[in-house]
Amino acid sequence: LEKLVAAFKQAAFGRRSEKSDPDQFELALEDLETAIAVIHAEEDAEDRVARRPAKPRNANRGSLPKHLPRIEEIIEPESLICGCGGGLHCIGEDVSERLDVIPAQFRVIVTRRPKYACRSCTDGVVQAPAPTRLIQGGLPTEATVAHVLVSKYADHLPLYRQAQIFSRQGVDLDRSTLADWVGRAAFELRPVYDALMADLKRSSKLFMDETRAPVLDPGARKTKTGYFWALARDDRPWSGTAPPGVAFTYAPGRGGLHAERILQGFGGILQVDGYAGYNRLIAPGRVGADIQLAYCWAHARRKLVEITRAGTAPIAEEGVRLIGELYAIEADIRGLGADARLAARQQRSAPAVVMIREWLDHHRARVSAKTPLGEALSYIAKYWTGLVLFLADGRIELDNNAVERTIRPIALNRKNALFAGHDAGAENWAVIASLIETCKLNGVDPYAWLKASLHAIVANHKQSRINELLPWNYAADV
Repeated sequence: LEKLVAAFKQAAFGRRSEKSDPDQFELALEDLETAIAVIHAEEDAEDRVARRPAKPRNANRGSLPKHLPRIEEIIEPESLICGCGGGLHCIGEDVSERLDVIPAQFRVIVTRRPKYACRSCTDGVVQAPAPTRLIQGGLPTEATVAHVLVSKYADHLPLYRQAQIFSRQGVDLDRSTLADWVGRAAFELRPVYDALMADLKRSSKLFMDETRAPVLDPGARKTKTGYFWALARDDRPWSGTAPPGVAFTYAPGRGGLHAERILQGFGGILQVDGYAGYNRLIAPGRVGADIQLAYCWAHARRKLVEITRAGTAPIAEEGVRLIGELYAIEADIRGLGADARLAARQQRSAPAVVMIREWLDHHRARVSAKTPLGEALSYIAKYWTGLVLFLADGRIELDNNAVERTIRPIALNRKNALFAGHDAGAENWAVIASLIETCKLNGVDPYAWLKASLHAIVANHKQSRINELLPWNYAADV
């Protein structure tokens, strides 16, 4: 079983091969590791009966962060009197820590507003005004709405399942009621989303990618395929000062016109995969700020890896090795400033790129373009200019993985919810998911941020100061 677990982990997370989707392995790994734990528990029980010391295990026990509250219990001996009749005094102690949990507990906030009148006259009644709420006249506090949002968009728990969880504690809430809360929150959070998108488009270097978003077509009574477009910024690899962030936009199609619309106002370097729709951004005569397309070495490598999986393929294997040398150099310079990265690339990566070009030209002249290998070589040649752009700018990454990582939650949501419901539902998903994923990129607890931001919005936070509510500014305050 342990060998099987190791094989699964290598297939899902190993560095030596093209990584598979980890989600495909999670359930199998859970069951295998549970089976191993049962065997270990049986062995430990036998050791206790036989009074043998338990065998040491290499299991990952986890870690307990310092910010968690500590509840101390002190276990004293039955007696502090020594066998000789003297008193025992403490000379030290052994300390152990275990993780405890208090299940989610619902409570009711009762708000009372006393009414006051004067005994001497009849000038009227004095009473504090009713506080403004996110859901006027509704049941939830802003904290409750934040909990529902995080459960749906971060933990991928559909609303009908959340309604079942509420019901187990005697709180009967219809799914449509929860949906109303989510919709109202999405409306109030829209200005923060707009500020996030505007901030990203003021950058000079961004990533972009798109992924399918099945939505329900009410007229046809079936799902249709829309797309979520992700626009991301992550300057951390070159020590840039701008905070990371991602903004999703729903569009009914995948055409390049959608990318052009989303990027309106942006000018600079855009790192993308090889999807032809992005060519519209660099078409002659295009109106708007100049955009340079940097392409993705991971996609080029992936095409070669697929060939090696089909059997012996020395040419493809050599290409994978050569591209791997570029990644080894990048690992050494990650975190350096853009200028230092550029200098290192010109010294170390440029010769490696020359070798890749020689390998490419040599084999393209000898391999049929109609074979899988020929197609892979043609792909690399087609996007060569954008692939080697990283040699001229230290801000550019080798690949588009930064934005691909932000898209993973969409795939998880797709597995749990099947479709967004309709175009408006997909647009609401884009708003809330953008803010939650940006929280995660900045190390901010999405629940804490949503709770604080919804409170601020309800308290009439000024639109002119909406940038103060962006997740990275919350991170700076806490």
